[in-house]
Amino acid sequence: MRLGFNEANDRFCQGHTVMQDLELCEKYGFDCIDIQSECLNRDLEKGIVTIEELGTWFATHHLKMLSYNALCFFNMKQTAEEKQAVMDELDEIIRRCNILGCKMIVVVPSQDMKARGLQPTRKEIREDAVAVLKEMVKKVEPHGIKLSLEFCGAPDMTINRFEDAYAIVEAVDSPLVGVTLDQYHFYAMGSGWESLEKADGKKIFVWHLNGTEDMPCGAYYNNDEKRLWPDAEGDCLPHARYADTLKKIGFEGDCCTIEIFRPAYYEMTQEENVKKSAEVTRAHVEKYCK
Repeated sequence: MRLGFNEANDRFCQGHTVMQDLELCEKYGFDCIDIQSECLNRDLEKGIVTIEELGTWFATHHLKMLSYNALCFFNMKQTAEEKQAVMDELDEIIRRCNILGCKMIVVVPSQDMKARGLQPTRKEIREDAVAVLKEMVKKVEPHGIKLSLEFCGAPDMTINRFEDAYAIVEAVDSPLVGVTLDQYHFYAMGSGWESLEKADGKKIFVWHLNGTEDMPCGAYYNNDEKRLWPDAEGDCLPHARYADTLKKIGFEGDCCTIEIFRPAYYEMTQEENVKKSAEVTRAHVEKYCK
């Protein structure tokens, strides 16, 4: 099982840069990295690095890019202009991925329908997501790039449970479209274990590792900031069950990627954060993924 790092872990550490993440992940033994679009755009806008420089770095080092994380809020667009903006963003991400040697794009569903005056049903959300993802497949297929749908465990997200994300992926019915399984998101809105246990593991492309405080399902204060290092004091997630279930259903991702958004961890230096992330991920893999 390869070790993966997501820049959510350290994106707000003082002086953070993407290039420094690459160097540190290489130093502390990570195999893969999910580059966060927020971090990348920030560095590009400041002129800290270019896509070409990052591409050259990846071509000459062991660390590889697992996913571009992410194209956010892709679904439930109401106007032609909004829909075109999503496809234009996808075009740019594909261009970047080709330079970076990246073969996976995480896509995140839209949120806060109330602010837009919408009250879509699950059926409407599913049909819209399927239609958009099918159009996206036409764009990524010539490049051999996959799309990984990340359901997000919050009440205001349009796709917030595993079973809904999986149903959408099944309906799209393409080997290029799968699910991102984030342990926290699975827990936060009470996704069903029965659904995961019956799933085809080949349709799960990305596995995000984390722990979390024990919060009520769907509570307004149950958010990403409650994440913890897996097996840290106060962590309530059943890590053995996640790992064993993925193994049983045939997960082929071969990578466990740590992703934590805890404000207290941003007080660490960037190097301290990456080092700790590597230690925790390696310990988890050794304990649960043999």
